[in-house]
Amino acid sequence: MEAKATQALLNELVETLKDGQKGYADAMTDVEESSLKDTFKHLAVQRAGYITEIEDQMFKLDLHPKTDEGSSITSTVHRAWIDLKSALTSKDNHAVLAECERGEDYAKKAYATALKAQDLPSALKSVLEKQSQGINEAHDKIKSLRDSSK
Repeated sequence: MEAKATQALLNELVETLKDGQKGYADAMTDVEESSLKDTFKHLAVQRAGYITEIEDQMFKLDLHPKTDEGSSITSTVHRAWIDLKSALTSKDNHAVLAECERGEDYAKKAYATALKAQDLPSALKSVLEKQSQGINEAHDKIKSLRDSSK
């Protein structure tokens, strides 16, 4: 895979992770239940760690993470966490969890797309595979919490 394409792919993942990190940080402050706050905090911290890992890989490959805070095209078209704010205003755990799951669906799709890329360096592919597993586990946890909150 050519360097420019790899850079764009990784910048998209970073943007997706930043959306998730912010979404979970927002969700954490707007739910009452302490166990949900802890879950959201854990997932926000996880996303921050994933961002650092991807950026480290980018530097090793002499690629440049996007430094501006602007939105990527994909994020502009589909901001997975956009409706979280309205769910939060109701402080309804089920609604918040449903929006978080929607964000996780988007993250899963982004990782599946990234992992289909040809000729990724093996160290980078390992990082993405590990992160993808974490994203899938987070999705399943959020879905389970959502289902049990009805």
